[in-house]
Amino acid sequence: MNNFDFLKKIDNNLYDIITEAEKLYTAEFFEQCMGQTRRFGEQMCKNILAQKRQYDGSFDEMLATLKDNALSIPEKEFIDDLYFLKKQGNISVHSSTVKRDGILAFECLQRAFEASINYAVLYKKGSKTILKRQYDVNLLMTGKPSLKEEFEERCEEIKKKKPSTKSKKPAQQQVYSMKTSNKNRKPIFWIFVGISSIISAIMLLVMFLLNL
Repeated sequence: MNNFDFLKKIDNNLYDIITEAEKLYTAEFFEQCMGQTRRFGEQMCKNILAQKRQYDGSFDEMLATLKDNALSIPEKEFIDDLYFLKKQGNISVHSSTVKRDGILAFECLQRAFEASINYAVLYKKGSKTILKRQYDVNLLMTGKPSLKEEFEERCEEIKKKKPSTKSKKPAQQQVYSMKTSNKNRKPIFWIFVGISSIISAIMLLVMFLLNL
């Protein structure tokens, strides 16, 4: 595996060119890597102009032609990346000293990656899903995707498999109301008092009669 595997089906020649650039980088041939990314960018220009049946000249002339016809933001970003590859590739080829600039070489690979995605989608009608891709350093150095990429892919799989849970309406709480009786309650206390008074009066009357 590598970062440019999507190019295999789109343009195998471009895939071979940029794969070689990654190999040069991992072997720490940084200037040669930058020269190879320049070659990669130039070949993309040739492919585009050949497809449109336009003039095929020098790299500068091809870039100028593409720039004149660029309308969308992705097209302009694509051309900016190619200009960067051309500039850094020329500097690395014509430099009188060996700089061994790994950071700059890595940026060239990243720019080549971004340019290849736009090339695939804009000019080769590739799937737009590749627009989500990001350059993976771990994949460059080991040939295996980073744990972050694997984790994100795993999360996406879990989301797809997880059944959707519909929100359930809470059960309505039953309200019970107690109605008070409209009937007047009898005054039990006063009835008791009345009965006790009557009994007391009868007992007093009996005692009075017995004493006679």
